Amino acid sequence: MNKSFKVIISLIMILALSLLSLSGCDNQSGKIKIGIVQLVEHPALDASYQGFVDALKAAGYIDGENISISYQNGQGEQANCQTIATQFLNDNMDLILAIATQAAQAAANVIKEIPILVTAVTDPQDAKLVDSNEKPGGNVSGTSDLTPVREQFDLLKKLLPDAQKVAILYTSSESNSVFQANLAKAAAEALGLEVVEATVSSSNEIQQVVESVLDKVDAIYIPTDNTVAKAMATVTLVAEPAKMPVIVGEEGMVQSGGLATIGIDYYKLGYQTGEMAVRILKDGAKPADMPIEYLQDVTTSINTEIAESIGVAIPADLTAVNTFEPQG
Repeated sequence: MNKSFKVIISLIMILALSLLSLSGCDNQSGKIKIGIVQLVEHPALDASYQGFVDALKAAGYIDGENISISYQNGQGEQANCQTIATQFLNDNMDLILAIATQAAQAAANVIKEIPILVTAVTDPQDAKLVDSNEKPGGNVSGTSDLTPVREQFDLLKKLLPDAQKVAILYTSSESNSVFQANLAKAAAEALGLEVVEATVSSSNEIQQVVESVLDKVDAIYIPTDNTVAKAMATVTLVAEPAKMPVIVGEEGMVQSGGLATIGIDYYKLGYQTGEMAVRILKDGAKPADMPIEYLQDVTTSINTEIAESIGVAIPADLTAVNTFEPQG
């Protein structure tokens, strides 16, 4: 009996040591662990992710070699992002990247000590992620994708000089979209445009809401709204046959059927966020002391096929900008 008992104890100890070894394999390898949570897949957010990874690589931080990246997608649900953030906390990640406002809010709600960088967030202070954009004060910093809303409305008037009414289409539950919608209302009113609000709570409502404004406005404006960006094909399906111009917040939405934008490059934004990560990993910088950064370069982009399809003439001084056809 005594011998059998010793054998059982030995087996238990071997099993425990094996499990401990497996759970700590990343730490034993010496790899830095980075968790990335992205709200949803669409071109702008995907470009931010790629820019971040490329910036790390350029600084010598390569996934599978000296760092280990765990990339997770929230499939458009903040609850999923919170579950992912909890897993990252349990896995004791060294750094977190949160892509898009709702993903950033989920991560910040769960993780209080691990450095968090955010990107594709319009206003981190307004989203209650930081004490202020100038002095974050906690474990969160990153980059803002605040777009030049007033310039986008100037572009709308240049392309559509006779426009008098514009619908602002956005998701009412996305704080980043509400923030931009308020900027858009002010920009529209400054140009003498009448605003019709067109809000949705989910992608299932987009087609119906777009259809409801077709006979009420001369154009539709969409900010960098993640829900609508993911469903731009639906917007185009309704707007293009109705000859309805759609001015959007970023270039990826133009590629997906929007008429035009003046916007930032999300790859560059992600790259800039990656450079911030390098300062944390290599130099010991603290998010609390790292102001929110902005991308200064903007580009005018026009979907020439959509312009031709809906009968919008492109002014001569706008011909030397990025132009492309919608993606299939």
